[in-house]
Parts: sequence; C-alpha cells; structure tokens
Amino acid sequence: MDVQRLGHVAIRVKDMERAKSFYLGLGMRMVWEAKDWCYLEAASSKDGLALLGPGYTSAGPHFAFHFNKRAEVEAFHSRLVSDGVRVGGIHDHRDGTASFYLRDPEGNWLEMLYEPPGGIPKNHEGSKESFS
Repeated sequence: MDVQRLGHVAIRVKDMERAKSFYLGLGMRMVWEAKDWCYLEAASSKDGLALLGPGYTSAGPHFAFHFNKRAEVEAFHSRLVSDGVRVGGIHDHRDGTASFYLRDPEGNWLEMLYEPPGGIPKNHEGSKESFS
C-alpha cells in the first residue's frame, strides 16, 4: 500500500482573522471553523489548508496524506509500528475523520488521515470573500 494523496498542510498563524481574510480572499472556502483553528479548501481540488491559531495545542504545523478508507489508515499504522517507526495512536476527530501523527526522519510532522466519503464534513457554510 502506498500513499495516494497529499491532502492538506497545517500552518501556525498569529492573527486568525487576518489569515482567514487573506486565504478567503484568494478564493479558498471555509469548511470547518473553531475558536482556535479552521480548515479551508481550494474549491476545485479540495486541497486543504488548516490555520492553527496561537492557542491551538492539539497539533503543530504539519502536512497530511489523506485516505478514502479508515482501514487504509489502520493498515499504515500497523505497518509503521511493525517497521519500528514511532507513531501516535489513531484518534477519532470531531469532524468525522480519524488520524495519527508521526515524524519523518528529518523531524517534520506528518499526519495520516481518513477522509470520509464526501470529503471533510463542514460545520460552516462555505463563503468566498474577496479583497476590496
């Protein structure tokens, strides 16, 4: 089994409102919005960008491979564990996804994420703002 899709990048931001306005102005749409983080997608590709606010502590900057089946994430987790790679446990998230985190040999964080059929569930009606 090989990874199939680089699905999102998560970056740390100092000012959530300023960052949201900027990326919405580029044409991204809001998918999930919480007090300390949000998730945006490029409309046509559904490639994602997570903005992590200063107070967000559940994860740091990372990139993620997305999978269509939870079993694929579980299989990758088992394979990496059996290969001696240090990985976190698989966690169910409030948006219906499930994932685990690990570091590559250079110390970069990455996530292996199950994305349910239909994509990342929304908690926010997508909006498109433009710069004026």
